[in-house]
Amino acid sequence: MPNVILYATPTCPDCHALRLWFARYGVSFEERDLTDPAVADEAKERYGVRVAPITVVGEQFFYGTFEQQRPKIEALLT
Repeated sequence: MPNVILYATPTCPDCHALRLWFARYGVSFEERDLTDPAVADEAKERYGVRVAPITVVGEQFFYGTFEQQRPKIEALLT
């Protein structure tokens, strides 16, 4: 399974939905807190955005709502 990183914030509903979805399907992931300015800067530098959530799966990344990201993530993880 590819490495999964979730750039998220504590209060983001789509971030929460992704956490729950990962847990439901047993997807291990590393979470990085976008409220930390250093993490936000890292996300901007690497992916061109600072919006939550950003999901990185292997070499690919996605941002947008949970519903926008889910089919793309599913395709990479199945």
